[in-house]
Amino acid sequence: MAISVFDLFKIGIGPSSSHTVGPMRAAALFAHRLQSRGLLDACTHVQCDLLGSLGATGIGHGSDRAVILGLMGQAPDTVPLDRISGWLDEVARSGRLSLLGHHEVRFEPARDLRLLGSDTLPFHPNAMRLRAAGPDGQRLLEQVYYSVGGGFVISDEAVADAQAVERL
Repeated sequence: MAISVFDLFKIGIGPSSSHTVGPMRAAALFAHRLQSRGLLDACTHVQCDLLGSLGATGIGHGSDRAVILGLMGQAPDTVPLDRISGWLDEVARSGRLSLLGHHEVRFEPARDLRLLGSDTLPFHPNAMRLRAAGPDGQRLLEQVYYSVGGGFVISDEAVADAQAVERL
C-alpha cells in the first residue's frame, strides 16, 4: 500500500492526530460497522473505554470529544467547528447521542466514556474499546481499535490477521 504526503498530513481537529483524529475515525468506523451489519436500529446504548495513553490524556487532548463526534458520524476534516460545542453540550445534557446523525441511543459521557489510562493492550498504547448493546443489554458488537499515529487506525481484527501472516 502506497502512502502519499497527503495521507501523512491531515486536516482535523487537534491537538494530536493520534488522540483526536484517530479516535474520531475509529468511533465513526464502529458506528458504520453497526450499520453495515444491520445492527444500528437494534442498538440502544453505546460505551467506549479509552485505554493506555488515550485514557491517561483523553480529556486534555480531546479524545473524549472526538469519540462522541465520531459516533455521531462526523469526520475530522469536515466537522463544522461552530457546531461542536452545541452538540457536545446536548449529549451531556440529554444523556443521548445520535449514531451517524440519525439513530438516537443512550450515552452519558460521565458513565459511558471511561478513561482507563492504567489499562493497556499489548499491540499499542493508544487503544480504545467500543461496545454497542441492544434493549435488553445484550452485546451487539464490541470492537477494539488502535490509534497508531497520523490519524491512522487499525482494528484488533486487522492486527490478529497481520500477526497470523507473520507466523506463516
